[in-house]
Amino acid sequence: MKKIQTSVLEITKYLKKKGYEGFVVIKKKKIKKKIGDLNSLSKTFISSLIIILIFFTIPLAVDLTNEKIIFSKNYENNSKNNLKKVLEKQDLKIDDGLNNEFLFDDVLSFDEQPQDSVRLSAATIEELFKSTNYSLDDVRKNKLVKPITLTLLPAEIKKIENTKKRKDLFIQIILPLVIAENNSIKTDRKKLFRILNKSKNTKAEQNWLNSKFKQYGVINKNLSTLKIRIDEVPISMAIAQAAKETGWGTSRFAQEGNALFGQWTWTGDGIRPSGADDDSTHKVMKFNILQASVKAYQRNLNTHSTYKNFRSARAELRSDGKKLDSMLLSEHLDKYAETGKEYVKILQQIIKQNNLMDFDDAKLLPSSIELESLI
Repeated sequence: MKKIQTSVLEITKYLKKKGYEGFVVIKKKKIKKKIGDLNSLSKTFISSLIIILIFFTIPLAVDLTNEKIIFSKNYENNSKNNLKKVLEKQDLKIDDGLNNEFLFDDVLSFDEQPQDSVRLSAATIEELFKSTNYSLDDVRKNKLVKPITLTLLPAEIKKIENTKKRKDLFIQIILPLVIAENNSIKTDRKKLFRILNKSKNTKAEQNWLNSKFKQYGVINKNLSTLKIRIDEVPISMAIAQAAKETGWGTSRFAQEGNALFGQWTWTGDGIRPSGADDDSTHKVMKFNILQASVKAYQRNLNTHSTYKNFRSARAELRSDGKKLDSMLLSEHLDKYAETGKEYVKILQQIIKQNNLMDFDDAKLLPSSIELESLI
């Protein structure tokens, strides 16, 4: 090291004598300056790169986090926990509140669609059922129902003197309609569970969820509420209510307005009850076709606050892996009519006397490929 230092010193003295004073110092400064410039440029480049990466990665991280929060399996797990709270009566806010704005829009749109609404006579309908081998005895045995959809009740049904014959004809007409609506709800329920169990959902699936929140009047897009409301109504209970509300298809509301379940309305088109008080403003909802009446009935039970206990009891049966029991669930329909508990007793009597529970596990024969998956 000393030899190198000495030689540099000697060279410096020699250059000074020759008139090159400051050359070495200037050279050193230039070299240092260049090195300093390079270091500054490198630091600036690296810093800029880091800043760009930070601004680029933060939004991605936020989006991924949000997606995991909104559309993760935890959403389903929270939904299950919330449902458990409902069943344990710990959280009464779930299945609470109702947005009426879009509640029956899809039902009314369906009812307004062009239909071949031809009122067949009772004799013609009986012959149709006979020619297609559609009988209630066969349904009770094989649990399969012919997909015969009638849009109107026969006017002559009230003239059939044989009580059993009149009841059987009414059940044969209503049964496919109730099963068809249950199939529609079952399809929606399966889709809902598929969406909840996915880690990420498509835009189409998100739009579908939003449409169901509207149809079922769900406030704040509460998935636990939607799970409770999108569910079937026992077939035997629906038939019993239709029988009670229409006198087995003979009432004026059923004949003139296809009103199978006596639903009231204060704003829409309806039929004014003949015995109503002068100051009464309610009417019985009327429909163009029978199927729309069934849709409106199921939507009513699945959304109105009056039937919250019915839905809670149904959810409990689902949670326990049990079948929907019409005798048990009908206990929660005491507010459906002004007669209260007496109304429930009559419904249960109709179910028992006519063995309507035989139809609870009946399936509709497929009229299209879509229905085959439900059998």
